[in-house]
Amino acid sequence: MPHILLTNDDGIAAPGLAALADALAGLGPFTIAAPSGERSGAAHSISVRRAVACEPRGEGRWSIDGTPADSVIIALHKLLESKPGLVISGINHGANIGQNIHYSGTVGAAMEATLHHIPALALSVASRNPVCDFGPAAWLGRQLARLVLEEPLPDGVLLNVNVPEKWEEAGRVRFTRQSRRITRNALREERGPGGASFWIEEIAARESIEPDSDLAALQAGEATITPVCLPGTHEISLNHLSHLAARLESLLHNR
Repeated sequence: MPHILLTNDDGIAAPGLAALADALAGLGPFTIAAPSGERSGAAHSISVRRAVACEPRGEGRWSIDGTPADSVIIALHKLLESKPGLVISGINHGANIGQNIHYSGTVGAAMEATLHHIPALALSVASRNPVCDFGPAAWLGRQLARLVLEEPLPDGVLLNVNVPEKWEEAGRVRFTRQSRRITRNALREERGPGGASFWIEEIAARESIEPDSDLAALQAGEATITPVCLPGTHEISLNHLSHLAARLESLLHNR
């Protein structure tokens, strides 16, 4: 069985990561390289102009003082002897759906793996409860890992997986589209002697729910899997917008 790399954005001590590791026991060898603390909202960022500490936390387990993407980069280039067959990021405590995936460190780590042409899963449990049951998502993660290792994903595509906390009651799985924006950012201001500071918070902004979306599936009690491709060149615009080059050149020559 090919080697698996596990990471997350909730930190090396997160219960979701522990549940995933327990679920993968016996499937094959795996290594854990995860941020030393919570890095939610880190997206696909990497640490620059500073050193990133890497500390062992037991056999095959490493704490990275950086972002989720840092963890993947360090694991691939320094910690692993060879390229893994799969990277799984999670299990995140909270859903990663809609346009919010662009902020997600969980998805960002999976994107970093995809850049290295490694199949990747971003796995989340859709719960806001302070303490939640990661068991159903962990079970699904194991089964999906086995299937992806048997049938590789297309290059440049990752799977963003979200599982209801009570998913075992329904047990349905649906491939879905990424929904439109389901929340919007709001600023909560605090005034102090040194001036203002702000907390960035989310509030619901659901105008409509597309029936084939990740949000619709979760609301129906189904696990949702969304194939996500990395951003790249928009091929249609190469033709549709190419006339702007001639207009820019004309403006340049006539200035």
